[in-house]
Amino acid sequence: MAHDPHPFDATVLREYDIRGIVGKTLNPADAFAVGRAFGSIVARNGGTKVCVGYDGRLSSPDLEAALVDGLVRCGIEVARIGLGPTGMLYFAQKHLDTDAGVQITGSHNPPDYNGIKMVTRSGPVYGDQILEIGRVAGAGDYVDGDGRAETIDLQDTYVARLVQDYDGPTGLKIAWDAGNGAAGEILRRMTAKLPGEHILLYDDIDGTFPNHHPDPTVPENLADLIETVKDRGCDLGIGFDGDGDRIGAVDERGRIVWGDQLVAIYATDVLIDHPGAKILADVKTSQTVFDRIAQAGGTPMMWKTGHSLLKAKMAETGSPLAGEMSGHIFFADKWYGFDCALYCGVRLAALLSKSGTPLSAYRDAFPAVLNTPEVRFQVDESRKFAVPQEVKQRLTGVDGVDVNAIDGVRVTTADGWWLLRASNTQDVLVARAESTTADGLERLKASIVEQLAASGLPAPDFTAGGGH
Repeated sequence: MAHDPHPFDATVLREYDIRGIVGKTLNPADAFAVGRAFGSIVARNGGTKVCVGYDGRLSSPDLEAALVDGLVRCGIEVARIGLGPTGMLYFAQKHLDTDAGVQITGSHNPPDYNGIKMVTRSGPVYGDQILEIGRVAGAGDYVDGDGRAETIDLQDTYVARLVQDYDGPTGLKIAWDAGNGAAGEILRRMTAKLPGEHILLYDDIDGTFPNHHPDPTVPENLADLIETVKDRGCDLGIGFDGDGDRIGAVDERGRIVWGDQLVAIYATDVLIDHPGAKILADVKTSQTVFDRIAQAGGTPMMWKTGHSLLKAKMAETGSPLAGEMSGHIFFADKWYGFDCALYCGVRLAALLSKSGTPLSAYRDAFPAVLNTPEVRFQVDESRKFAVPQEVKQRLTGVDGVDVNAIDGVRVTTADGWWLLRASNTQDVLVARAESTTADGLERLKASIVEQLAASGLPAPDFTAGGGH
């Protein structure tokens, strides 16, 4: 039976997921087409069952209903797990042993955005697999069938699994900021089952995000958490993004502990049971983190930025722990290898309880460095991958310069390192530099400007770097 083709807006099929502006580039008809196309791909691969969840955005219920309709028309049995964090969807795929899972989520984007993340038994759906969904929908090349959908409440099962690995001898006093995101209800249930005292901020799920934007990598979004930690005398603070798969942390003195630093802190615990194991972190990660992993007896391994790419590499290498600067952190030690910020919160609290060491001491163990923030600047789509390649060709073989081209170019000199890589989701280049001295940082920034000029691009707007 012939089906009408469904073209997607050119901007919505991203490297790691499908994402767009609701009512403009993404609407229920698109979600239905994703359901039809992804359901057809699953069915053609012999699959029959898919679980579906959604986040707290105002548009999510309508998109979820349309996507489920698309799956059912492919003959798929759909387990609808309802509103919750993305980690609950990943858990559902494992726990229910479904062939695939789909989460309707706009992650940390503004309220008018939404999107779709997908996973199969073999791991995250990304790159060419997402483009294949576009090809199937664009051709209307769907499988027909008569499936069905049922609703399954997994919240208490998920919460029980989250708290299972808390092995600290005592509880701690913790402030948690759900940012009005999808983690709120699970957070309430989870903290009720954990020892210690728990102060919850913005745990009511509200897709307008009335208090602050749910992105814990932006310092101003952690302001209320920091104030609460200091005012209430908490041992630590933990914040989440909109769909609860990225973690932010604050020590007992109200200082931010960055996502890449958390990887090294977790590594000190994980490596006790996995001595010498590979610990993965992305190319934006501080050199101090890789050094700390090595000091703890691990084998640090740098890999590409992107949660899907890190998860795939983690599975390939058998790594028990991986993470990136953005706060996506993945445990295969005692867990399933996917990113769940709630679980990461439990593991951080347990680590601090077991060690008896405050989070500030872990933070202060990193040598002081100066770095730029992540500087993003627009560049024509046709040039964004070419420019780092040109830099690599110019600098490879130069004395005193080491070039790592895993993901863009990470250039290491006596002054430190700098990075230039193409974003997988936007027409931008991303630059970052880190040095132990102010003069060194200026020289690294000058190198970036020089290399961009050699490729015909203007200098980016560097803001003065701070310690990290």
